[in-house]
Amino acid sequence: MMRLLAVVAAITALAVACQRGSGPTLTVVIAEYSKDHTRPFWQALAEQYSKQGGPEVDLRIIDWNSIDQQVSTMIQNNQPPDVLNLNSFSSYARDGLLHPADDVLSPTTRDDFLEAFARGGQYQGKLYGMPILSSARAFFYNRDLFARAGVAAPPRTWDEVVQTARKIQALGSGVIGYALPLGPEEAQAEWSIWMWNGGGDWKAGDAWAINSDANVRTLTFLADLANRHHVTQVNPGKTNRTDGAFGLFKDGKVGMVIGFSPLAKQLDAEGKVKYGVAEMPTTRDKPLTLGVEDYLMAFKKKDNREAVKKFLDLYYQPDNITRWITAEGFLPVTKSGLERMRANAALKPYLDALPNARLVPTTDPAWDRVKLDVQQNIGLAVQPGGNPKQVLDQLQRNAVAAAAR
Repeated sequence: MMRLLAVVAAITALAVACQRGSGPTLTVVIAEYSKDHTRPFWQALAEQYSKQGGPEVDLRIIDWNSIDQQVSTMIQNNQPPDVLNLNSFSSYARDGLLHPADDVLSPTTRDDFLEAFARGGQYQGKLYGMPILSSARAFFYNRDLFARAGVAAPPRTWDEVVQTARKIQALGSGVIGYALPLGPEEAQAEWSIWMWNGGGDWKAGDAWAINSDANVRTLTFLADLANRHHVTQVNPGKTNRTDGAFGLFKDGKVGMVIGFSPLAKQLDAEGKVKYGVAEMPTTRDKPLTLGVEDYLMAFKKKDNREAVKKFLDLYYQPDNITRWITAEGFLPVTKSGLERMRANAALKPYLDALPNARLVPTTDPAWDRVKLDVQQNIGLAVQPGGNPKQVLDQLQRNAVAAAAR
């Protein structure tokens, strides 16, 4: 009898083990913000979640260069993630693919969001894009190169950008005046900042205005930096931000670049470059910059709501979200995070920039397609022989078509 009981117990244990191994999983897709911090943080969070009774987490960390395409493929194959981190959400909300935040967040978590960022995640009055982190762009310059070139202060106007870049470029030895990243990683961000400071915008009212006269002038100015003044790196239309423009600046080879707080964090840690941070050069009365919020969103899948809710509430615990944002060098999106991070003097230039920051039109469902189109094609305008007006005209036609879907 004892042997029979032992066999039964062994069979039962094996069955339980098999059920665990073949049980439900929570698929979580996160964009890679840094090699050092992104995977370790989310891997630890996934393990903590599973230890607290959640299902196993299928964690996928995907670099920014390919995440849009990979997520699109997952959705086309009817295999969306349960939780996705991305910088756009509204087309998924429009198509009815997402849980509204009220269904997958506790009231305590929802009420902790800074209201400006919560508004940026809404579609038709409901929150779908839950803010995960924020940033504000600033104008970085290399103090040593400025001193060698005899430049006393960072440029405030576009004419001064050209003059300063020429002086720095004249130093020779591979030094670059301005690093212009219009490659596919984040061309829409670089373009937004120059566009707004040139008096243009993505939209005029509810209509897309990508090929406005102001925008044509701005893109022509950027093309001239590359091809008439020759003060950018080679091939700016294919240069990405992180491994291109930022890498060159961190190596001390670039006089000016548009950056953000994570770049400052890396520069401080490496200690190779003496840098300053200034407002954006502009043609306007007051400089504008880009405010960025990225999102978490929860896809509707069978019986996944409670598992998703537990995962999101775990991430948004003040200790967890603040540790993540601090490690990556970004800005807070919650009231509790703002209170904890306000004392960090290194973040002051970026917190100060937020009042004059604009957001790209992520609440428009067509934005996902527009953003991808800009990432892939706006760089053509700054290639040798490129035609800024033709590029913007095509982007405009595609945006209008995307809006009509």
